[in-house]
Amino acid sequence: MVRVKICGITSLADARTAIDAGAFAIGLNFHPSSPRRVEIAQARAISDGLPSDIWRVGVFVDRDRGAIEQIVREAGLTALQFHGNETPEFCRGWDVPVIKVVRARVRSDVDRLRAYPVELVLVDAYVEGTPGGTGERFDWSLLDGFERERLILSGGLNPDNVAEAVRTVGPWAVDVASGVESRPGVKDPEKVKRFIRDAQAA
Repeated sequence: MVRVKICGITSLADARTAIDAGAFAIGLNFHPSSPRRVEIAQARAISDGLPSDIWRVGVFVDRDRGAIEQIVREAGLTALQFHGNETPEFCRGWDVPVIKVVRARVRSDVDRLRAYPVELVLVDAYVEGTPGGTGERFDWSLLDGFERERLILSGGLNPDNVAEAVRTVGPWAVDVASGVESRPGVKDPEKVKRFIRDAQAA
């Protein structure tokens, strides 16, 4: 059964909705320009209110390593997600699992993920000037032949297409933010529940 990560969580209520519906992970966004950005104290309050086995994934874009390490400690993060131009070397040596993201336009974008020594990789849609969370879909055929054992599929997923995505791509997990929101940073409980139900039933 496919796993589900709900990203762009900004409140404990939304996090609990996701977890109660069956999500294995939540994403806490620390990118300054994101409409889903959380402060460290806000992230810590969310993290402390969740079961210990739930992944609390910190989302970063080209941040300094020292700053990230501090946020991991202070916010109670248990995994990292890098959305920027981080190198394979930068992704080594962390104390928690790492997810490296690529925004796919062509097959070579996906292929370069093979060089990253990380636990999981996430493929999202490319939108000029935006590191993620756009709700845009990419061409899933770019993933043909790519390993599925550590693949998280993102980009334009919503309750209406997630089952198709799971059946077509067969990823290890799916990731969604804007596709289950009532407005940026605020999740719609019914959309969250339907997304997770349909993903896991596919």
